[in-house]
Amino acid sequence: MSRLCAFVSPWLGKGLHHLRHPTRRGILIAIGALPAALVLYVLVLIPFTPGIGDIRKARVDQPAQILSADGKLLAEFKPSNREWVPLSQISPHMVDALISTEDHRFYEHHGIDFKRTAGAALHTFSGNRQGGSTITQQLARNLYPDEIGRAPTLTRKIKEAITAFKIEAVYSKPQILETYLNTVPFLYNAFGIEMAARTYFGVSADQLTVLQAATLTGMLKGNAYYNPVINPERALARRNTVLAQMVKYGKLTDAQYATLAKKPLRLDFERQTEPPGPAPHFAQQLRKWLIAWADRNDYNVYSDGLVVRTTIDSRLQAMATAALKQHANQLQGSANSAWSGRNGCFAGNDLFRAFMRETPDYKSARAGDANSGVSDEAALKKLAADRTFMRALCKDKTTVQAGFLAIDPRNGQIKAWVGSRDFAGEPFDHVQQARRQPGSTFKAFVYGAAFAAGAKPTDTIVDQAVEMPLEGGEIWRPNDDVPPSNKPMTLRDALAFSRNRITAQVMQAVGPDKVARLARAMGVRDSELKPVPSLALGTSPVTLKEMVSAYSTIANDGEYLEPRMVTRIEDSKGDVLAEFASASPERALSASADRTLLDTMRDVVNRGTGSSIRTRFGIRADVAGKTGTTQDNADGWFILMDPQLVAGAWVGFDDGRVTLQSEGARSALPIVGDFFSRAFRARIVDPRARFDTEVAPGAFETFRERLKTWMDGLFTSKAPTGTPHAPAHAPAPRPPAVAPAPAEVPPSSGVAQAGAASAASAASGTGVPPDIARMFGQPPVLGASGASGAQPPGPSPQQAPYPPQEPTLAPTPTPDDSDSGNSAGNSAGNSAGAQYTPPISTPQPPTSATPSATQPQGN
Repeated sequence: MSRLCAFVSPWLGKGLHHLRHPTRRGILIAIGALPAALVLYVLVLIPFTPGIGDIRKARVDQPAQILSADGKLLAEFKPSNREWVPLSQISPHMVDALISTEDHRFYEHHGIDFKRTAGAALHTFSGNRQGGSTITQQLARNLYPDEIGRAPTLTRKIKEAITAFKIEAVYSKPQILETYLNTVPFLYNAFGIEMAARTYFGVSADQLTVLQAATLTGMLKGNAYYNPVINPERALARRNTVLAQMVKYGKLTDAQYATLAKKPLRLDFERQTEPPGPAPHFAQQLRKWLIAWADRNDYNVYSDGLVVRTTIDSRLQAMATAALKQHANQLQGSANSAWSGRNGCFAGNDLFRAFMRETPDYKSARAGDANSGVSDEAALKKLAADRTFMRALCKDKTTVQAGFLAIDPRNGQIKAWVGSRDFAGEPFDHVQQARRQPGSTFKAFVYGAAFAAGAKPTDTIVDQAVEMPLEGGEIWRPNDDVPPSNKPMTLRDALAFSRNRITAQVMQAVGPDKVARLARAMGVRDSELKPVPSLALGTSPVTLKEMVSAYSTIANDGEYLEPRMVTRIEDSKGDVLAEFASASPERALSASADRTLLDTMRDVVNRGTGSSIRTRFGIRADVAGKTGTTQDNADGWFILMDPQLVAGAWVGFDDGRVTLQSEGARSALPIVGDFFSRAFRARIVDPRARFDTEVAPGAFETFRERLKTWMDGLFTSKAPTGTPHAPAHAPAPRPPAVAPAPAEVPPSSGVAQAGAASAASAASGTGVPPDIARMFGQPPVLGASGASGAQPPGPSPQQAPYPPQEPTLAPTPTPDDSDSGNSAGNSAGNSAGAQYTPPISTPQPPTSATPSATQPQGN
């Protein structure tokens, strides 16, 4: 030791002597301060990098899983198109190619390869920039781009190195490789090796060959630059470079390289889209709700592994999807036929010319040649010559769309949701997003308000021409597809056969404001309802979800339950985070009025516009419903109520100017009927379930009384033209309510006296006729239904108030399913059980979007 001190002392003394010089001392301090400052800077940056807890969590990030009520996977909410696969399911060729090219000392370092980093720095200073990041550093950059940054700066490299050290401290080498290969991007929305293998080669990650693995590894240096789809020459050269690296580090022999390098790129390219799942529109709406819930409760939808248990029944969902596609495809065939001729997708068709003028192509044709004065006709002629344009426009405008929703009325749970025929081709949701006129399905609220005000199904109103003055001096004249009979008709029959003139008079008595309030209370809560007379025929656009929800209120004894999608949310361990019970019911309609309405709507299915539910689909369960059709058949609706399930469908085109030549009974009803028949056969819905529709004594006549009235009327009057008859093969519905002769009914019952009504109506041009006023217990207001004064004479007191619907002695036509709300003149006639393809109307010129006060609307 003494000898060492003797040796060092002279050198140390000389060094200290030299440090006495200020310049030399400053240089030494500066040299020592630089590393110290760097260390201090690193320490400052550590808090700005992901913490160990975040890094532990990153490895196990899991998207939310959406499950049906019966435990089937409906969707996964992923931030990107990625499918995680374990390292054992990744081809060894991919691992060899990756390590040989990107980080051949991967198993030797602890996150940073100092040799490679120093070499990369020297090359960079010499002007030949070279990367020195290890696989772990690249993983840090991929996992935390926001925390680490993207700019090529010293700060980013230091953050990257710090994060790499943390990753190495938390995970093993195999775990790092697995995470890296499952997170690296490969263009075309393909994240991770599994989606890359499918996108570029049509195989799974475990099936990648050496050449395929080398091609994908080559892309890591620059996805776009070495993209094998658009830059095959560069990708081929880069692939061979990767193969050479594999030879260099002993993963391939020279002979293998010589053979492989000569082979061309063989791609099987196809973009990979995230599977839509069995209920994509439902999942789309649920995602919005779940993100809001997660934000409020400090969860991440895309990484916390939430398990969301929904109300959807996967079996009913599959049945709804199949029924909608089958019947919409049939309608599409008819639409294609109607639009294939000279009156269809042809520049000579005024409607199609209007479509052409609305396209950007037309505007470009006119604007691009503005100086040369290209006319409208010249632009249309130019576009008409472009077959690709014409085919695309025709398909866009004439594609039949549909929506379907089913709700359990007992608890508000949504059981099936189909927003369109094909989510990939039409992601727009026709259940919750589309607002369309509901047509005659809205009549349920008119009659519900009437029953709540004291009317009874056996009350009668004269089926006569109606004129109602509107603001601005316009006159509204609702029509039916049959001429007025000028005879009394019961409210039960008016609803069963969807009579617009009767409904308009009921609306006049009840008042649009009351009807709108009832509709909102029952479930139509988001759409605006204009309290105008034509609201009775469904002229205010609403969503299918609102209408099915409102009908669920009818099926639930008049109590509204908010539709719900979720029953429970769990974490990844199965612990319950939140449960969602049914909301408290809200009384929307009194139980007695609701049961009266429901019983009246049974006749729609038993013998009215919805009778093919019985005759065509053979459904014998206790059901009630309503068809709906809007003007020119632009929209077809049908909603059916069962004690355990309420389901509705809408059918139409995205452009309301394109119309169907069939009512809701022929377009939407088959979807619902097919769905229910499947559900009943599978016993998912109990066909033996019955509604509780007991009503106060005296509300309806007994069977014997109604039959006697019918027999009396049979020999005292003839049925008026256009009177509906019960189908001969209907499943024995109970006889319809028929009002007794006026002399036998007390005044409070509100039986219409047609002659008196006509006399009163002639006295004034406005007001509620006295017969309708008495129906609701109001003092009669002398006023006409029409503005013209005199009305056609009504039947004498000896005549039957309205012809009954019992089977007649002579053969008569069946009512079919024709919704009388359709444009006048639609023919009826469809034998029971026959397969029917609804016709599509011949394309018509565009009409005004604002309903005319003089035209029938929402029928």
